[in-house]
Order: sequence, then C-alpha cells, then structure tokens
Amino acid sequence: MSIDTDAIMNRRRLKRRLFFWQAATVIAVLVIVAVLIGKFGNLGEKDRVARLDVSDIIVENERRQHAVQTILEDDRIKGLIVYINSPGGSTYGSERLYKALRRVAERKPVVTVIGTVGASGGYLTALAGDRIFAGESSITGSIGVIVQLTEFSSLMDKLGVKASSITSGELKGEPSPFKPLSAEGRKNLQAMVDETHNWFVDLVATRRPLSREQAETLANGGVLTGLSAVDSGLVDEIGGLLEARNWLESEHGIPASLPLVPVNYDEPQGLVQQLMQGMLGKSVISERLTLDGLVSLWHPE
Repeated sequence: MSIDTDAIMNRRRLKRRLFFWQAATVIAVLVIVAVLIGKFGNLGEKDRVARLDVSDIIVENERRQHAVQTILEDDRIKGLIVYINSPGGSTYGSERLYKALRRVAERKPVVTVIGTVGASGGYLTALAGDRIFAGESSITGSIGVIVQLTEFSSLMDKLGVKASSITSGELKGEPSPFKPLSAEGRKNLQAMVDETHNWFVDLVATRRPLSREQAETLANGGVLTGLSAVDSGLVDEIGGLLEARNWLESEHGIPASLPLVPVNYDEPQGLVQQLMQGMLGKSVISERLTLDGLVSLWHPE
C-alpha cells in the first residue's frame, strides 16, 4: 500500500514538473514572438520599390492590371521598376499595360529595363518608363503592326471540301481561312494596320527625343541591339536593375537601399499544373495561337 502511494506521489510530482516546463516553454515562445513583433512589426509599413516583371507574350491580363493599380494606390511604394523580357504580343494588350503604367508614372517614378528582348509590344511597354535601360546585347525595336492570316482553300479543293457562308456585307466574311482574301478585304485590313502603325509611331515620337520623321524611319519593323537603340534614341542608357536603382536615387531621391519587392500577378495553379509546367515549360507557340486581331510581336519567320 505504501509502494502504491509513493508511486502516485511520484507521478503527481512528474506531472507538476512537466506542466511547469510546458508553461515555461510557452511563455518563452510568447516573449520571443513579442520581441520579434516589436523589432519587425512595422516592416510591412516601410517604404519600398516595386518590381513588375513583364515576360512572354503580352495579352490582356486583368490580374496584371489589378497589380499595377495596387502599385499606384500603395503609398509605401515610392517607385516602380518594370523588367521586360517579351517579344510583344497583342497590340491592345500592350496598349492597356502601357496606359496603366503611365497612370502610375503620374504619381511616382517608373523605370523600364529591357532584358533579353523587349521588342514590338515589349518596346511599347518600355515607352511607359520615365527612363529606359537595356543591355548592350538586348533585342529591342521592331516597331510595327502585323495581321497574320491562314488560308487553306487550295487544300480544301484537293480534299473535295467546300465551305459556304451567308453574310450581311461583302467584308463581313473577310478574312476567312476558307477562301482567298479579296482586294477589298486586303484594303480594309491594310487600313487598320496603317492606322495602328501610325498610332505606335506617334507614341514613340511623343515619348522619345525623336521627331515624327525620325520615329517613322526607325519604325520599319527592324530590330536593334541595346547599343544601337541608345545611339538611335529608342533607349536612354545601357544598364539593368542596379543602374535603374541608382537613377531613382540620383534623380528622385529614392534610396537604393530600399527593399525591391517583386509584384506577383500569376494565376494560382494547382499541383498538377505546376508539375506539368515544370516538366514541359511554357509553350510560346500555344500562346501565339491565342492572339487575334492586330499584333505587335517580333517573331522571325
């Protein structure tokens, strides 16, 4: 009976000691958390510079538009660096991105940096910057607009396949993959291309230290290296992120020591999507196939 009593007392003492150490551990953790909050609690309120990456094919992207609007409204963000690595994309998608970035530039400095390639719509995006940087070997320029058509009526004739359509006007069914483009249809599309091309050239002449004639000369669809782009006036300076940070500091007093915070606007992906993308990568071809209408895209044939 005495042995059982001693065992019970020992268990009670062990429980009290265990409770003591558990409580001490919880208190210690709470103290550490309190110290960390006191030290870093205001980190989220600190000033910073935002970095927005524009890569791959540029199309309409509501998540990106929302991200740019957030940058505009966030007073903690003192400046924006747009890092471009894109051959362009749809003209309208590039236009929307350009206008959104210019709205930011009305309230805070915007710098654009061209990486490997910033051509066509990618260069149009770069025009939104108050200062444009590029690498010596970056690919840029390709100022122009294109409409691409696919027509396989000859193949259909060989297969004995016929296609008919009833339209309300002679241009309603133009262009069509089922018949050759008519003279009137070609004239209509050419007028659209010319109008949009002139809009692009006007934008270059407005945003760059170039006359309208100089901009038109450069808008022949050709590409330039970063070095040539600086000489021609399409790019301000050779450099990258470091030079962009230094420019923000020297011209706008934004310290280069401020945190550079990436802005994420990627679509949330499931595990299967992540695995597939990791194995197969992104398909530029598939993205190009989704482009309709007027296109500002550099892709040599």
